Amino acid sequence: MTLHTTPPGDGDRIIEEPLSEALSRRYLAYALSVITDRALPDVRDGLKPVQRRVLYAMREMRLNPDAATRKCAKVVGEVMGGYHPHGDQSIYDTLVRMAQDFAQRYPLVDGQGNFGNIDGDNAAAMRYTEAKLTQAAMLLLDGIDEDAVDFKPTYDGQDTEPVVLPTGFPNLLANGTTGIAVGMATSIPPHNAAELVDACLALLENPAATTADLMVHVLGPDFPTGGVVVEPHASLLETYETGRGGVRQRASWDKEETGRGTYQIVITEVPYQVKKADLVEQLAELIETKKAALLGDVRDESAEDVRLVLEPKSRNVEPEVLMESLFKLSDLETRFSVNLNVLDARGTPGVMGLKAVLRAFLDHRRVVIVRRARFRLEKIEARLHILDGLLIAYLNLDEVIRIVRFEDEPKARLIEAFALTDIQAEAILNTRLRQLARLEEMELRREHADLSEERDGILAMLESDRAQWKLVATGLKHVRGLLGPHTTLGKRRTRFAEAPQVDAEAALEAMIVREPITIILSEKGWIRAAKGRVEDPSELKFKEGDKLAFLVAGETTDKLLIFASDGRFFTLGCDKLPGARGHGEPVRLMIDLDDKVGIIDVFTHKAGARRFIASKEGYGFILPEAEAIAFRRAGKQVLNVGAKGAAVALPLGQADHLAVIGDNGKILVFPVSELPEMPRGKGVKLQAYREGGLRDATAFKADEGMATVDSSGRTRVWENWAEWLGRRASAGKLAPKGFPANKRFRPK
Repeated sequence: MTLHTTPPGDGDRIIEEPLSEALSRRYLAYALSVITDRALPDVRDGLKPVQRRVLYAMREMRLNPDAATRKCAKVVGEVMGGYHPHGDQSIYDTLVRMAQDFAQRYPLVDGQGNFGNIDGDNAAAMRYTEAKLTQAAMLLLDGIDEDAVDFKPTYDGQDTEPVVLPTGFPNLLANGTTGIAVGMATSIPPHNAAELVDACLALLENPAATTADLMVHVLGPDFPTGGVVVEPHASLLETYETGRGGVRQRASWDKEETGRGTYQIVITEVPYQVKKADLVEQLAELIETKKAALLGDVRDESAEDVRLVLEPKSRNVEPEVLMESLFKLSDLETRFSVNLNVLDARGTPGVMGLKAVLRAFLDHRRVVIVRRARFRLEKIEARLHILDGLLIAYLNLDEVIRIVRFEDEPKARLIEAFALTDIQAEAILNTRLRQLARLEEMELRREHADLSEERDGILAMLESDRAQWKLVATGLKHVRGLLGPHTTLGKRRTRFAEAPQVDAEAALEAMIVREPITIILSEKGWIRAAKGRVEDPSELKFKEGDKLAFLVAGETTDKLLIFASDGRFFTLGCDKLPGARGHGEPVRLMIDLDDKVGIIDVFTHKAGARRFIASKEGYGFILPEAEAIAFRRAGKQVLNVGAKGAAVALPLGQADHLAVIGDNGKILVFPVSELPEMPRGKGVKLQAYREGGLRDATAFKADEGMATVDSSGRTRVWENWAEWLGRRASAGKLAPKGFPANKRFRPK
């Protein structure tokens, strides 16, 4: 049996090349195809190829706004068979989106039937729905039969399709778009067409206008679902200047009084691209999981309009506070990413700012107007040529009649006798007898004069850049009349506002009954909260082999801070701690704290308080307690510790001096002012050690002296503390006689 390494007869089809080169070349071709033919819109008409093909096919089917609708299945078939050789579902999805008034600011397709809704429900099958073009779509297509744009062969070469549409208004920004290509993406929010036209007119009047000048007219995005934009103007300016950024948008809401001092919140507009049904489900889940502590209930009372009703848990909660808390927790506030990544007139992808996009649109409109003018000029010249021949015939009517009646070849004889062209002679021979009347001759002369005047006007326009830009402006003013703010479609829907500054945490605390408690944390990590104050810790009971580690007095409204040996702070609400009837619960189930990581200190947060924190390696700094708060299970990394871990986290209060002691028994005292105040980091060196590290520290006021507490609970004040005063980062001096044997300022 002979083994063939290559198929017989196929040897000439095998190409030997490195696999990496073959893959890179083919993948590059695929990536470019996705970028140019699928994902990114053209800056001139703002359309992707499939959208352009759908609109052009519908126009070829004569589905104009004044025509009857046709089945979407018919439209999809025409597009797929003639222009877009891809799946029918992708074509139908494109058609559906262009018909959804909650997805498109200016719908390009007028749909009849179920085209989906804001709840996220899908459209009906294409065999049930019908569609035709809208007036906005006709503005994009206006002039396409007048050589306004270039055409290219379709995928099978049997027909042609437009490379770009004439585009009567700035559709790219008016309707916006999103798309993901290979290695790049685009995300453009919708805008108000009248504002865009005003900006274009301003740019025509002043080509040197800045983005800030244009934003006098273009206030920002105008989403089809309305809502409120709370992005600062400076941020919007940077976004439109660079073409990259984001826009924070919120739901619109009103307060409705329900009697007896109660109220409810009614959501009337949801953020763009947020499904209302998913939003209701999200809010209900927040209530169920008790993450939205201020929200009592949510229900959907929507009919044709959006109406979501939110009930607060307590009438004492301010509506602004309730909404601000929900904006942080839910999709009632979203961020629309802006990435003006488009294809320019040469098909090159790139990110453009507002001015560059509008300039590209205006340049395209000028090209369209010039091409349409030249097309019209050719038609006028052709008609004038025929009229010249007809007028010659009227001047020599008797001779023309004689030639037609008696000559064997009247066409050739007419050309010879009156120096006519073939087209002129053909027109004379096709003239009816009734058109030989005197009145008809006067009409021809009038038509000739009008066309000659129009031709002269077009020629003058083609020679004048100023006249061309004036026509561009005239066309834009006409569009503004159709899509202006006085129309239902053109009226701005999205409002602008500043996000109010409210203290949602204070509102949460206001709902908690304020009671004194004592937090008990055992050595093995079991935590509980006893009501009132524990006067005698020896009466506390623990599991066998366990004992008291921390006893902290606090209140139910406090935040409990736990400082771990790995430099992290964890925050727990004291009202959420387990009761003291049993042994409590393991604190490591409430926070992500590994068994190998110890707990250095536990205390309740005091507003404005500061703490001195340090690692065993002898580095530390002053930490504002507010910087340690973080309700994440993973906590917040504040102190960068080495292999030895953290050492202390003691309150500073009004102390002006700090004393540190190392494992070597040496004490160093230095002013607190030598320490930096930081939100996080490693800190500065506190004391120098040849071996070992930092063991303990204490803070004190100079006039009160340095105090120590021994294992028996006796306190001793060292008034001669100045003997250990030195420069920070120095070695210090040995502790005095009588200093606690454990080399600590207080028992651990």
